[in-house]
This record gives sequence, C-alpha cells and structure tokens, in this order.
Amino acid sequence: MPAPLPCPVAAVMIHVGDVQAALEWYAAAFPLAQRQKIADSENADTGFECLVYGGIQLELVPADAKVASGAAGSVVYWHFGEFGAALRHFEALGATLYRGPMDIEGGQRMAQVRDPWGNPIGLRGPHTE
Repeated sequence: MPAPLPCPVAAVMIHVGDVQAALEWYAAAFPLAQRQKIADSENADTGFECLVYGGIQLELVPADAKVASGAAGSVVYWHFGEFGAALRHFEALGATLYRGPMDIEGGQRMAQVRDPWGNPIGLRGPHTE
C-alpha cells in the first residue's frame, strides 16, 4: 500500500436539502474556503461547485432516499486556533449546539454543532478563554 499523503482526506460529502443555500452557508462558516468548479477529464465545466478548505473538498450534494441529511454516523472534526471563537462563529451563523462542549487532552475543547440541515460539524481547538 502506498504511503498516505500529508492530508489523506480528499473530500467531505455533506448531504443537504438545498445545495445553493448550503454553499452560501458553508462559505460563511469556513470563510477561508475557496469555491471551485469541478471539470471532467476533458476540462469541461461539469456544473458541480464545491468549497476547498485546507486542501479538502467540501462537497454539498442533495440529500436523497439513500443518504438523508442529519446526524447518523461519522462526524468530521475541524481544528481551529481558538475553540470559543470558533463555536461563537458557527452559532452566529445559525448552527445549533448538539454535543458538548467538553474538555479533552492538551488543554483543548471539543463540541458538535448542527448546520441548518441537521448535519453535525465537529469543532476542536485550544481553550484559551
């Protein structure tokens, strides 16, 4: 097996009820993310737009009968420079606290918030306040 890349996560697929609204919401939630249009193998625009944050694609796709939006399994945790500031930022955008916050190792905290479609977003970072 080949060695993993420095950031082995390629993409996080997030199922939502309204893709355009979710693109706007996640762009505000992750203001350093860049919008990217995906091209096919011949470089033709496929019409699929995603956000790229820290080298990871945030792919917002329609929820359907096979995968609904909401909390049902894995949660991606994002590391931020200051936990309290990150939590306030997400709550100001309308995310609701779902689990935590709780203290974890190394003077850090963690919590989960839910986006407007019910999907959990994990937050981690140093607790300096």
